[in-house]
Amino acid sequence: MNPDKVFFEPAALKYELGKELRERFCDIPWVAIQSHNKIDELRAKSNREFPKLKRHLIVGVRKSLTHTPNHKVSDFLVPYTSSGCSAICLYCYLVCNYNKCSYLRLFVNREQMLYKIIKTADDAQKDLVFEIGSNSDLVLENTITGNLEWTIENFGKNKKGLITFPTKFDMVGPLLSLNHNGRVIMRMSVNPQEIITKIEFGTSPLKRRIAALNSMCEAGYKVGILIAPVILVENWRELYSKLIDRLAEELTEKAKRRLFIEIIFMTYSYVHRAINREAFPKAAELYDKELMTGRGRGKYCYRDDVRAMGEEFLRNQLEVKLPGVPIIYVV
Repeated sequence: MNPDKVFFEPAALKYELGKELRERFCDIPWVAIQSHNKIDELRAKSNREFPKLKRHLIVGVRKSLTHTPNHKVSDFLVPYTSSGCSAICLYCYLVCNYNKCSYLRLFVNREQMLYKIIKTADDAQKDLVFEIGSNSDLVLENTITGNLEWTIENFGKNKKGLITFPTKFDMVGPLLSLNHNGRVIMRMSVNPQEIITKIEFGTSPLKRRIAALNSMCEAGYKVGILIAPVILVENWRELYSKLIDRLAEELTEKAKRRLFIEIIFMTYSYVHRAINREAFPKAAELYDKELMTGRGRGKYCYRDDVRAMGEEFLRNQLEVKLPGVPIIYVV
């Protein structure tokens, strides 16, 4: 990422990482703000300027450290070192409000956040799993802050608990030689290359994602795959069949023995549609009134019968082409 402007909370410069970022990006404007969560100058921008907002960097101190119970891969969703992303996935669930969550926010109080994770892990009766990447892509963030390397090295020294994160990026080289001690789970998000090209702008190609997963597995990390989000475009059966073919062909045998799979169908929203229509008028239309229904406030999801059809297809394909690889949930 090459940011064009940094918005910062002055308190962030009291932290070592804040000082490092100030020095690293000293040649671009820095604008003081009261709160990383409410930047009026950016909220006033039109949806057409959404791609430009992605070039801004926000630096602040994370105040909410609440761990939210989860019952999928992890025991808790944990607020961690970043929120938002500089990539542009047209369905991104992080875009929760107009011009509020589009840009990448970095939080400099990493010691405080990791200490709470370690204390919770040490106090537990069993090994807990902490999802540290639900609000951002930490592999991407790591290219700016080095936070993921720092986290893995420090958490790897602990004798209890595991941390996990998903990613759509392949820049895992700095992670391969770290002392993770088997306490880190990397999950690679995959989609057909046609969907990556047309819908997941600015993310790594499928081939490089698969290669990165193989490398992480070879380095001893626990690994998983998210087929996510499943998007039922016109030729979805052909695309996802070819995706699973590629996984079967390009994953190493070691990775196939060790990985697990999560499957998540796309949820879309009124906010996404409004932003995409103005910012990306020529992009793919993800809302399909024939297949989708309303859910909650301004949300769209695939109808139950449609999702069940998609799940059956994917399960059958995986059973034939990646036999023995567990599917731990489908939502």
